[in-house]
Amino acid sequence: MTDDLLAAGESPGTSQHEKRNRGRWLGRGLRIATAAALGIDTYVHAHDAGYYDFPGGGAISQGNLFRIEAAAAALVVLLLLTWRHPAAWLLAFVVAASALGAVLLYRYVDVGVIGPLPNMYEPTWAVPGKWLAAWAEGAAVLTSAAGLSRGHRDRDPAASEIIRRADATR
Repeated sequence: MTDDLLAAGESPGTSQHEKRNRGRWLGRGLRIATAAALGIDTYVHAHDAGYYDFPGGGAISQGNLFRIEAAAAALVVLLLLTWRHPAAWLLAFVVAASALGAVLLYRYVDVGVIGPLPNMYEPTWAVPGKWLAAWAEGAAVLTSAAGLSRGHRDRDPAASEIIRRADATR
């Protein structure tokens, strides 16, 4: 039935194999792109953290928050590259979206001090690394959302095959 939809000389097995291969390359590409974007975010936050340490700033300084962001992003990069599970994509999305949300919020809104968090209002893009980190976080949000939408296909080849067969019978 589906053989008449194939190009001349193409067998059904080859077509499925090519589709799976393209899907694998897409998944790998998304992983690498997300890891690279979060790697840039890690570098910028780790590098710039010292600029935001002020004497008498308390336990939670903006510099400490930068270090926490850098550590979280680095951990997610390692997870993305070593653990083929949708939870890695979800963590990447959460870390990237929270960082992007924070940079945009504190760029445009003077929130002030919130409990133990310092006032981080910075109404400029001229700070070294800020623009680069924002673009990297935005890219990581988009690529991790795309990876997350792939869901089960990226998880486990055996599980993916079972799900693919179940989808084919519907």
